[in-house]
Formats: sequence, C-alpha cells, structure tokens
Amino acid sequence: MTTAQATSSSSVDDPRTGSKAGRRQNRGIRGVTSAFWLFVGPFAIGLLIFVYIPILWSFGLSFADAQNTVTPSKWVGLSNYIDLLKPGPFLSSLIDFCIFAVFIVPVTFAAALGLAVLLNKIRFAKAFFRSVFFIPTACSYVVASMVWKLSIFNGVRFGLANTVLGWFGVDNIAWLATPSPPLYWVAIITARLWLQIGFYMILFIAGLQRIPNELYEAADVDGAKRGWQQFRFITFPQLQATSVAVLLLLFINAFQAFDEFFNLMGNSSLARPPLVYLYYTAMGSQDFGHGSAGAVILALLIVLVSLVQGKIFGFGKAS
Repeated sequence: MTTAQATSSSSVDDPRTGSKAGRRQNRGIRGVTSAFWLFVGPFAIGLLIFVYIPILWSFGLSFADAQNTVTPSKWVGLSNYIDLLKPGPFLSSLIDFCIFAVFIVPVTFAAALGLAVLLNKIRFAKAFFRSVFFIPTACSYVVASMVWKLSIFNGVRFGLANTVLGWFGVDNIAWLATPSPPLYWVAIITARLWLQIGFYMILFIAGLQRIPNELYEAADVDGAKRGWQQFRFITFPQLQATSVAVLLLLFINAFQAFDEFFNLMGNSSLARPPLVYLYYTAMGSQDFGHGSAGAVILALLIVLVSLVQGKIFGFGKAS
C-alpha cells in the first residue's frame, strides 16, 4: 500500500478525522432534526391552525363590519375601535376591572407571599400543608364557581355563608344580587383567592429555597432581629425576580378573568369583566367585528401593562 493510499484509508477510517465519521455525524444530526420535527411538528401545526391563524383572522375582523359572519366583506377601518372606546358598557367594564386588578393583585400577592414564608419555616408536616393550599389550583374555575354559587353564597338560609352568619343573629343576605354595598364582590374575590393563592405560594417557596442560609447567619451576627428586619432586608430583596414574575402573571390573569364572573354573575351589568362583555357581543349578538376589536384592545392593554411593569420592576434582572 502506498503512502497516499495509507493516508487516505486512515483519514476515512479514523473516527476523529475521517469522512465516514463526518457522514455518520451528519446522518446523526439529520436524524435528531427529523425526530425533533416528528414530535414537535403536530403541536406546531395545531398551534398554527388553532391559535395563530384565528388571532390574525380576528385582527382582520376588527376592521370590518362582521355582523353574523366571520368573513369580512365591508371594511370600516377604526370604526369598531372608536365605538368601543366611547363611553359605554365596554369602556365601563374596562375601567372597573382596572380597579379590580389594582385591588386583587396586591391582595393575592401578599397572601401568597405570607403563606410561603410561613410554610417555609414550619418544621413539621410541610408536604401536607403545601398540598392543602396547592390542591385548589387543580380545581376547575367553573366547578369552583358553581360550588360558591350553589353551596356557599347562594343567598338562602341553607348556604354556608348565611348559616354561619345566622349563628350570630344576622338575617339572610342575597350575596349575588345587587344590594348596597355590592356584596357579590365577596363571593367573586374569595373564589379567586382560593383558586390562585396556592400556585403563587409555590412560586414563592421555590424562590425562598434559593436564598442562601449564610445570609441569615450573617444577619444574626450583625444583630438583625429575626422576623420583620430579616424579611425586609434579606428575604424580600432576594425574591425580586420571583416577585416581578408573580406580579406580571397576576395582572395578566386579572384582565383575563372570565369563568368565575360568567358563572356567578352571568351577563349582569355589574361586576362584568371585558371578556364577558366581549363573549356576549360576539357569541350573543353575533357582532364579530366589535368583539374582535375589543379583544385586540384588551390584548394591547395587557401587553402595555406588562411592558410598563417590566420596565419599572426590572423583569428578567437577576435578584
């Protein structure tokens, strides 16, 4: 065998330098790519067909007079947006739920953080208590809303809330009616808190477990009192990234509220979030033009709030 042939044979058979090895590696890369698309392809196709195309189609409908049809024929420009942003039921629901978001977000945040701190410090039955508060997150919003409506706040003397109040001599209260003050908010807020606190509590617990114990030991040496001082100067600053993510999720979920309001209040003009109004506009009145325009406005508002919040609190920055 000549020197050239030996060199050629060595370069082909050597797994580090040979062309056969290169071809094997290329086949391996193509195989991984094919396997990737084999598993991801169906999901990507479903996402395209059932999510992205409907979003784009809805965006197009928002500029059309789409009454009783999903095929835009008469283009009206920004007329649908102008109609919705005039003083009326949609703008009223939007303003009311901005106020609702400003209230429910800090309450849920504080409750979830407080539970996380308490459960992170207990020395016994940690798994049990975490499960107790987390299990409600697996419950359907529809099921929880019907339990709240039929069993707890149904307004008759057999309801749990009125039964407990009856022990103290309080007459039956029509919780989901429209008295003054508006007590239907008690049913709505308690249902939402029960369903959401456990999820955000787990996020905070995960953040708490990332805080090094050395920080607390150093604080003890420096004379910082356990409790409020350590929470203020160590725990809460170390939870910055988790806190910003929780706040972002809470704001988004507040503006996407639908199930509990729809099942507890129906199409009432009181406590009606934008999504409920848009549902009855699109599915009830078959006015897909105004319904799509309202959905775009709500999506833009959520994006704007998220960007502003991320800018203020530094979303994505290390804690």
